[in-house]
Amino acid sequence: MTASALVGAAASGTCALTDTVIASGDACADARMREIFAALVRHLHGFVVDVGLTHEEWLAAIRFLTATGQACDDVRQEFILLSDTLGVTAMVDELAARRASAPGVTESSLLGPFYADEAPEIALGGNLSVRDGGVPLLVHGVVRDAATHAAVPNVLVDVWGTDGAGSYDSQYGDRRTDCRGRVRTGGDGAFAFRTVVPQSYPVPTDGPVGVLLNALGRKPFRPAHLHFRMTADGYRPLTTAIYAHGDPYIASDAVFGVRDSLIEEFRAGTDAAGAPQATLERDFALVRA
Repeated sequence: MTASALVGAAASGTCALTDTVIASGDACADARMREIFAALVRHLHGFVVDVGLTHEEWLAAIRFLTATGQACDDVRQEFILLSDTLGVTAMVDELAARRASAPGVTESSLLGPFYADEAPEIALGGNLSVRDGGVPLLVHGVVRDAATHAAVPNVLVDVWGTDGAGSYDSQYGDRRTDCRGRVRTGGDGAFAFRTVVPQSYPVPTDGPVGVLLNALGRKPFRPAHLHFRMTADGYRPLTTAIYAHGDPYIASDAVFGVRDSLIEEFRAGTDAAGAPQATLERDFALVRA
């Protein structure tokens, strides 16, 4: 069989070796697992043939994956970072969004590695920021039903973002909660809270993924953004983020999470005393479960 014929055969799953490996999973009782396994083998074999992978290159790949696993611990998940920087996480998120798509619903974005369960709930208009530093940010908006445009009351709005130095609270290691919390919409669907203007920041580059990004000549930065996760009875949960208009890394997000519809201006201004203060106005639309 010629090289070109082998490429086509492997890609289509007709190569004898590929067929044999796929058949090894025939005894699996889980039909979905059999489907995923077969597709994985077809694509992997097709890739190996397509690029003419050598023994040395495959060994280098195994060493890279081994180092990626060794970089993981209870706090850090290097494999999630790898998934993010390869766009796999964004693709899974996009497929999920397509399945749950409905006219007018707010687009989703990545959950990211810094989400934390049981963030403290504060009163409407309260302040999520407890550390000094950063430009104060006032955030407000309304959560509506995507189909009827009616206000949705009692939505739990979970918010988290970086501080003024571009770090999340969990990165400090002192267990203090900062720039993170939950508010509930009122009867009119409105929410409001205070925090600080989030900053762009680099994903961790001191591990194998950083080596890969550097080898590819890629920037490790994420644009400034504020995460939102919204849940309400009778509605599908929404996980999304709002990205700062004009951020220099909007077009080169290291994890491919930016959506055009999620870019907003964090409007600069001043408070009553003339000190710097910014405002973000953003409404959201949920779809019924």
